Amino acid sequence: MPTIQLSVEQKGNGFQATVTFPDGVSMSSAETYPSIAEAMAAAARKVLETPERLAALDQSTEAGNS
Repeated sequence: MPTIQLSVEQKGNGFQATVTFPDGVSMSSAETYPSIAEAMAAAARKVLETPERLAALDQSTEAGNS
């Protein structure tokens, strides 16, 4: 099963979250958010906006099981 990492770091006066996929590709927003929760939610929304990335996860899992 692939592992997806969600991390948050402080940037300026706010927080920025990054999602890192098993192949090393990472996504983060250009914006910062006033709370960790808002930054994490924004990163999760960004992942949901890339269905091709989610489909690739399914394909890599299926390939590993065959």
